[in-house]
Amino acid sequence: MPSLASRLNSFPESAISEMSLLAAQCGAINLASGFPDFDPPAALLEAAVDALRSGFNQYPDSSGSPRFRQALAAKQSRWMGLEIDPDAHITVTCGGTEAMLASLMAVCGSGDKVIVFSPFYENYGIGSILCGGEPLYVSLHLPDFTFDPDELRRAFRQGAKALILCNPSNPTGKVFTLAELSVIAGLAQEYDAFVITDEVYEHIVYDPHHHTYIASLPGMFERTLSCSSLSKTYAITGWRLGYIIAPPLLTEAVRKLHVYLTIAAPAPLQEAAAVALDFPLEYYHQLRLDYTRRRDLFLEYLRRAGLKCNQPQGAHYVLVDISPFGFSDDMEFCRWLAKEYGVAGVPGSSFFYEPVRHLMRLSFAKSEKVLKEAGERLLRLREQG
Repeated sequence: MPSLASRLNSFPESAISEMSLLAAQCGAINLASGFPDFDPPAALLEAAVDALRSGFNQYPDSSGSPRFRQALAAKQSRWMGLEIDPDAHITVTCGGTEAMLASLMAVCGSGDKVIVFSPFYENYGIGSILCGGEPLYVSLHLPDFTFDPDELRRAFRQGAKALILCNPSNPTGKVFTLAELSVIAGLAQEYDAFVITDEVYEHIVYDPHHHTYIASLPGMFERTLSCSSLSKTYAITGWRLGYIIAPPLLTEAVRKLHVYLTIAAPAPLQEAAAVALDFPLEYYHQLRLDYTRRRDLFLEYLRRAGLKCNQPQGAHYVLVDISPFGFSDDMEFCRWLAKEYGVAGVPGSSFFYEPVRHLMRLSFAKSEKVLKEAGERLLRLREQG
């Protein structure tokens, strides 16, 4: 048999997938994968049924159904403070993952350098490599996950073609400040680089923090590919509806790639999702309140269990310090925790370029009942501390 593609040699196994599989095998509560375990809004489900019965079952426009793009443009124009054109600026993708990959493929080629903040979501570095690029990792320094502007400038000086920005951040829960975003924007313009964002958690932000779209800063829309998804905002991770908002030249490029990657996102689900995009502001206010309640409930259990953790500013993840348990291998700890205590998390090392082995990521995008059960199981760890 001929050998497999050499690019596979640089790909680690997905720790999130591995721990989710282990959770299913041993009956552990899966806090490794960031999917909500509660239903989407009833109006959205009803709209999906209606769409399936109304003939939206064949290929849609590859760039996205007109109704969906119009609804998305109206919503994002309000939130971003920009005039988003549904025809010139939006490409609908199969989830945020395709949005990120298509964006990278549109602007990066062989040998191009891509700045990635560490810690990072696992597909950023891999996506850069798939495009033939070279990731340049810039540390977000503990405990506040701030970056050193001089370190970031040095990375840009190496000829970076693009920077990937996850805001709010997975796995840290960090929300970048306006001052931090201004530094990034200034360097991107000074060194003539693109910024590719992952803003899937744009509506899950905790007071007093505020999410700012870097594309809305002066001079940035022209060089930013804003990637996001409906997955987390409307609890529909399985619908695989993502999008890219970009200026016309970049939109033309990503559309050319998108039609070869997946052709189009699911037609009936786009029609249904247009209903959610028209939800009133009260929906997003309640979303923030609900996630704040989940965060506070779960972090109180971690505190009672004697587990030190960061305070998420956004998203629905928390990084937990596992060093008191004496494991030198964080994956070994996570397997032990799932098997012995019935709670599955993700080893922190899977998110860090640096040799960090003392953290575990847990997701609290779960019902309060499930979070309470997970919390009670974690309380038993006090006997091990």
